[in-house]
Amino acid sequence: MDNTVAKKLEALTKLQKIDSEIDEIKKVRGALPEEVMDLEDEIAGYQTRADKQNQELSDFETSISTNKTSIKDAEKLIKKYEEQQMNVRNNREYDAISKEMELQQLEIQILEKRIKEAYAKIEDKKAEIEKTNEILDERGKDLETKKKELDTITSESEGDEDKLLKDREKASKGIEERLLNSYNKVRKNMRNGLAVVPVKRGACGGCFNVVPPQKQAEIREQKKIIVCEHCGRILSDVVDEIIEEPKKVTRRRTKKV
Repeated sequence: MDNTVAKKLEALTKLQKIDSEIDEIKKVRGALPEEVMDLEDEIAGYQTRADKQNQELSDFETSISTNKTSIKDAEKLIKKYEEQQMNVRNNREYDAISKEMELQQLEIQILEKRIKEAYAKIEDKKAEIEKTNEILDERGKDLETKKKELDTITSESEGDEDKLLKDREKASKGIEERLLNSYNKVRKNMRNGLAVVPVKRGACGGCFNVVPPQKQAEIREQKKIIVCEHCGRILSDVVDEIIEEPKKVTRRRTKKV
């Protein structure tokens, strides 16, 4: 038996045991961590929407202010044109000034229409902002509840998890980098997190596909690290099934009458 390979398999099996215990702790938390992250992302999205809506509201208010200023400027021009009309020398000048006054009055009408439209948009935008804020408030409460629930579960297993993580770090140091990377890669691809499994009842302990007798013999020898040809898991050992002999049932002899 190659002691080097045996030690590697022993180290990998130990690491797998630690990782499986960590997985069990995380399993208790269920989908809470993902739910918290999803809520945080959702809230961030609504906050971005709220910021955009508030900016649009501010832009509408600014446009109203700008248009009101433009109306005042137009009114000043009209007043100026009215004074000029008093001093015209001929009809041609009078008509030209009248034309300019009409243009300014038309401009005022357009600006007033834009102001009216902006006020209507402001009302709509305020309703949108109110709805967004209601959703933000609701999601914020949901997040607070989920976080408290997660914190409670985490605090209950925090000590055990910290110890296991330290054990994992220590166990990882005893495994060569190439082998550790392979282990982590396989483990990541497996739904149950099992990267190192024994052969039980002639089958892979991970995917349950049959392992040929010759391959089982090689695994027992532990001269090289062997992986399952179906799932890629590392096969650490062959567990022999203990067959219990059936108990003999003794029949009771009935007495003849």
